[in-house]
Amino acid sequence: MPPRESISPLPDDSNVATSDAIRERHKLARKWAYLMCNNTYVPLSQNELESQLQDMIAQLVTALREDPVDLEFAADLTERLVGMNCADSVSLRCTVDVLGRGLLLCAELQDVEKLAEKVVSVTGAIGACYAESIRKAVFRQQEEVERALIMAVRDARWNLKASEARFDEVATCSSSGIVITDLTGRFIRANHSFSQIVDYASTELAKLSLFDLVHPDEAPYLREAYEAVLNGQHERFRHGQRLVRQDGEIARVSLTATVLRDGDDQPRHFVTVVEDGTELKLLQNELSRQALHDVLTGLPNRQFFTTHLESVLRRSDPAFGVTLYHLDLDAFSLITGGLGRKTGDLLLIAVAERLKAVLAGEKAMVARFDGDEFAIVVENSATSPDVLSMVAAINDELSEPVYIENYGVAATASIGVVDRPPRNMDPSELLRASDMTLRRAKSNGRRQWELFHPEHHDRDRRTFSLAAAMPGAWENGELAVSYRPIVRLSDKEVVGTEAVLRWDHPEHGLVCDARCLELAEETGLILALGPWLLRTACEQLRWDKTIPLSVNLTAQQSADGDLVGEIAKVLRDTGMPPERLWLGMPVKALLADKGEAMDNMRLLAENGVKAVAIDFGGTSGDMVCVEDLPLHAVRIAPWLTAREPVPGSPVTHALLDMASLVHLSGAQVIVDGVLSEEKAQWWRNAGADFAQGALFS
Repeated sequence: MPPRESISPLPDDSNVATSDAIRERHKLARKWAYLMCNNTYVPLSQNELESQLQDMIAQLVTALREDPVDLEFAADLTERLVGMNCADSVSLRCTVDVLGRGLLLCAELQDVEKLAEKVVSVTGAIGACYAESIRKAVFRQQEEVERALIMAVRDARWNLKASEARFDEVATCSSSGIVITDLTGRFIRANHSFSQIVDYASTELAKLSLFDLVHPDEAPYLREAYEAVLNGQHERFRHGQRLVRQDGEIARVSLTATVLRDGDDQPRHFVTVVEDGTELKLLQNELSRQALHDVLTGLPNRQFFTTHLESVLRRSDPAFGVTLYHLDLDAFSLITGGLGRKTGDLLLIAVAERLKAVLAGEKAMVARFDGDEFAIVVENSATSPDVLSMVAAINDELSEPVYIENYGVAATASIGVVDRPPRNMDPSELLRASDMTLRRAKSNGRRQWELFHPEHHDRDRRTFSLAAAMPGAWENGELAVSYRPIVRLSDKEVVGTEAVLRWDHPEHGLVCDARCLELAEETGLILALGPWLLRTACEQLRWDKTIPLSVNLTAQQSADGDLVGEIAKVLRDTGMPPERLWLGMPVKALLADKGEAMDNMRLLAENGVKAVAIDFGGTSGDMVCVEDLPLHAVRIAPWLTAREPVPGSPVTHALLDMASLVHLSGAQVIVDGVLSEEKAQWWRNAGADFAQGALFS
């Protein structure tokens, strides 16, 4: 592909962006440090802690920009936090709360795709690493406690007071619960952390047994585990248990127990370390839920919906099947642009609730995909509404205004429908079919719906595959420039040549110029491909100093703000005189509301380029272009040329008068798509000046 020159470089404000990013990270680190210092003991000064946390935030920002996110750094980050004594559930909650909110709102990450999913993944990884770090810490504490207790029992005869003081220090400083029970499970001693876990005071625990606090369904199994340790079958055990707090709530804990023996190596007591995992479990459940649900509306996200769709297809009733509705809100960007993002978010929440209300009587799932895109799958039954009724019900519900901050806003939907797909259809293929069907519906205007048709789907897939492959084909040299003559109808002399695109596709064969332009216009490639076409044609025809070169532009090219500069550069670089260039713009683009194409054409005409209005139909709007613009010629639309003249027909009469009306403004008439001598003769008699088409190629 030829290199493209930069037209108008943007000002470099990277220093400002970097400064804003550093300031934003510092603010987030300060908030994180404040919460840490006020909820746990950290052996660092405020400034030292902020510096450490700011470095961690920088690592997080870098990781979130990777695709996919590398979660290996979470272990290192967690290890650093644990090394700063931030290893309890309070520190974890502060960390997840600050990062979960702060990273989602971080300005320098707003361009990252699927930011919410990545942040959930990162915070989930941090939570998992926290759990592992806490688990290791608990084992270390248990081993230290066991070692201290064994030494205390061994030295009890001559240093009982010192050993008790040592145990008190370990138990008091531990964030985990530590209890000593007799061999029947009755409490002898419990630290403050355990009292907080079960919500019992030390005096109240003295009247109870550990088995009194265990959930009744699990108490027998716990007794068996203690018996196994007592009998020497295991040195220690670790079990997850449910303890019943004094207020009746359940505390999910992990118990690690071992036996304390006396000087004669006889079992005397059990020592149990209790790790409270309630908050961690709740956090893990919440992170799992967020990974499968949209944060704003609470609806299932695309990942959850796709998995659900697979199971729904397998279990669907063969007689009724399922129906997939793929929705895209109309004019949603106008609402957010006019009233703000907050109004748009509130509208999305209202749309989610209304869709659930419409489907309340059906076995269905409503999901939000990206932006203003929703999906519904209905497991049909004998009483399910037909597709037409369901589409009408959805749009009737959505068209009712939602009042947000004194504004009544509403957004109807364009809907693509796949009704009763095969049960063995792949979910991803089904979603692809619904998406293409939605595209067809949107192309028809607002509040339109379209039903999936296999033949339309196959055609769209071919179109999309061609459009997607076009940049690579250009890079590989499959796209070439060819030329068609423009002849004078009076004597059939060649008066010009038109440069057109030709794509020799290895699978689909020759793709014509009109199709190439349509595909390039669809993908935006035309803004790069158009100048290349003009430059190539000018370079190849420099040897002929007399014959004009005709190049037609698309609507997108015609309205491009850089068009005049691009064409001037090509003409200057190739030495092509401006008066030799016939530049065509679609009439529809020239009549557009904003007028960019009309302004471009005037500027080009003032600089000597010959302006041509293409796809001319002779309507009153088309005549405005003839009267208001300095046109060299108009090109009759091929579909109009293809009409067979009918005596007495108003259309035929208008075509006969068209050339004379155009000539009144000093412009000439080019007829496009002439296929036969009879057609050429008819247009010659109608007053047309030039023609092109298969007859002359």
